[in-house]
Amino acid sequence: MVAPDRSATTTSDIVVELSGVCKTFYQRQRSEKFSDVFRNLFRPQIREVRALQNISLNIRRGEIVAYAGPNGAGKSTTVKLLSSVLAPDVGTVRVLGMDPWRDRKRYANKIGVVFGQRTELWWDHPVIASFEWKRIVWDIPDERYQRMLGVLKELLGLSEFFNSLARELSLGQKMRADLGLALIHEPEILFLDEPTIGLDVLAKRNVLQFIKDLNKRQNVTIMLTSHDMSDLEQLAGRIVMIDKGKLAYDGNFDRLRKEFADRRRLLIETSDSAAPKLMGAVLVHSEAGRHEYVFDASHVNIAVLLEQASAQTPVLDVETQRASIDDVIADIYEKWQRDGHAHSQTVFSN
Repeated sequence: MVAPDRSATTTSDIVVELSGVCKTFYQRQRSEKFSDVFRNLFRPQIREVRALQNISLNIRRGEIVAYAGPNGAGKSTTVKLLSSVLAPDVGTVRVLGMDPWRDRKRYANKIGVVFGQRTELWWDHPVIASFEWKRIVWDIPDERYQRMLGVLKELLGLSEFFNSLARELSLGQKMRADLGLALIHEPEILFLDEPTIGLDVLAKRNVLQFIKDLNKRQNVTIMLTSHDMSDLEQLAGRIVMIDKGKLAYDGNFDRLRKEFADRRRLLIETSDSAAPKLMGAVLVHSEAGRHEYVFDASHVNIAVLLEQASAQTPVLDVETQRASIDDVIADIYEKWQRDGHAHSQTVFSN
């Protein structure tokens, strides 16, 4: 396991612990053939989906941990286990020393959960009504509520739409309101599932900055999932990757790049319109004397590539770029898919 974010405490302060966790779902399959009507009723095919397979994971207090994987990898299932929506079939889940499923009432007061595609806001009421409802139902002391509301209004800019109807908010405003609602009771841990989905560039930047500030100012432990890898790289010092229900990587982003190939782009401008042939680099585009290559910097030295190019044609300009984390992750997912990284589904008859 890698070193935590600077805000994290000692390794003994484990706040999230999954040990040997397995979760399986069963889905009834129906044939569209009319001749299979009775078989569908009495002997349906059952699809077994092993969503999580022997997952073991620790998170320290104050860490920001990115949790990533392809669609259907098991990310949301993990978040649901940690937020007490589901219970594991096998293994143990402990958060802040509690079993989320068995200690739900006490546990709920310690965590905040935000799902990017859902909302806890009362749709046809002002935002303030949702906050007041939570204050009353969760029995939050007034002094604590007012203090935290002031902090959230400052960090999230809630004042500008606090009295507006929830259904009239923009996506960015709704997400900021949902974050505020998840934090008004001062949780120790925040679980975020796709918190920036559908947001424009400015709204996304504001939400990401808020998450950073929250972690820094209040040492809130944060675990978040997202399909936008650049968001995750901006926020988290550690990334945990899951594929078909199994943990596939746990480390920092720099090591991820090096282990799975330090992919770079090389742009060369030459006086000759023909692209130089470079051993160790793949030409991806060439037009009017400008040539773009990709190469693995962990295996190929850029000086060697430039020496090859200069031996073939005069080089006028050179630019190198590190591949975006989205490209790196896409390559990893593609490799896993190609190699059959894991198997998680079977179909059998009942």
